[in-house]
Amino acid sequence: MKNTVIAAATIAAFAAGMASAHADPVKVGMITTLSGGGASLGIDSRDGFLLAVKQSGTKDIEVIVEDDAQKPDLAVQLADKLIQSDKVDVLTGIVWSNLAMAVVPSAVAQGKLYLSTNAAPSQLAGAGCNANYYSVSYQNDNLHEAAGEYANTAGMKKVFIMAPNYPAGKDSLAGFKRFYKGEVVSEIYTELGAKDYAGEIAQIRASGADGVFFFLPGGMGISFMKQYAGAGVDVPLIGPAFSFDQNILQAVGDAALGVKNTSTWSKDLDNQANKDFVAAYQAEYNRLPSIYAAQGYDTANLLISAMAKAAVSDQAGFRTALEAANFKSVRGKFSFGPNHHPIQDIYVREVVKEGDIYTNKIVATAMTDHADAYAADCKM
Repeated sequence: MKNTVIAAATIAAFAAGMASAHADPVKVGMITTLSGGGASLGIDSRDGFLLAVKQSGTKDIEVIVEDDAQKPDLAVQLADKLIQSDKVDVLTGIVWSNLAMAVVPSAVAQGKLYLSTNAAPSQLAGAGCNANYYSVSYQNDNLHEAAGEYANTAGMKKVFIMAPNYPAGKDSLAGFKRFYKGEVVSEIYTELGAKDYAGEIAQIRASGADGVFFFLPGGMGISFMKQYAGAGVDVPLIGPAFSFDQNILQAVGDAALGVKNTSTWSKDLDNQANKDFVAAYQAEYNRLPSIYAAQGYDTANLLISAMAKAAVSDQAGFRTALEAANFKSVRGKFSFGPNHHPIQDIYVREVVKEGDIYTNKIVATAMTDHADAYAADCKM
């Protein structure tokens, strides 16, 4: 698998003609998924991060980007290289929670900072928290918790729930059940990366459910929604934003119209930072951003804000600067809880079509200033 390296010279070229705002260089190792069925998620994470670096004008960030191909063993090898050979200060970029669990504990134990653009498993939010680990995205359960709350307000009494069999999948169903007050008629864990959902759809049809909650990111969501629409099952779907990002929606098409999903971000969030981000991302990449791009963008801006306050070599001071989260998030309100996971609002979105583009619009707020369920177990 060919890896991509974006060196300091490239970042400097991005920022040509702009003055640097920071004096202390930071080397960032980004391990993300750039090939295979989950590639669009990693590409968006990378592109959002690099856009923020470009906009900042700094020449003091070197970003080395590596493709994990969604393989935990490869992610571990890349992390070892970045830490031991490339001497990075900060790691970031992992999309998948099983890869995060393979990489993050060792990286932070070696004194490296890890800023998560996406994966945020419960193990790293509670007893496994670490002063060097920050989730800039959410905690894995959060969007699913909001979906459970939405299912209550939507009057769903019996829900069929399903997710892939890996850490984020388990967190997703735990999160949904934490807030859902009705009956879970069936709980299924599918194979990670599965493409055929005929068996699960048959079980949904026979279950008597009046709603289906599913978490199937990337290509899994595309396959499921197309097959579900083709099977003609008349049971409403709800899910988290990961199954309804911009890339998935274009591939699914009309089958996704009207489906509700929960998200901490949407392109129509009414704050200036978000308006500027959406416009800049479209101009740079000729496509709408996804939640992965938004999180990558916020992660870079968090890093840049800390660089303005402290040298990365002063790790205690740099951690304090990160904890302050003194940047303009595209999500609007953003702060860290005591376990370095976000406190933020979560929205209900509906899939719509604008011209030829499938996208989302906010229709309600599911939760306000929502934190995660594991902070009390964190003894940082």
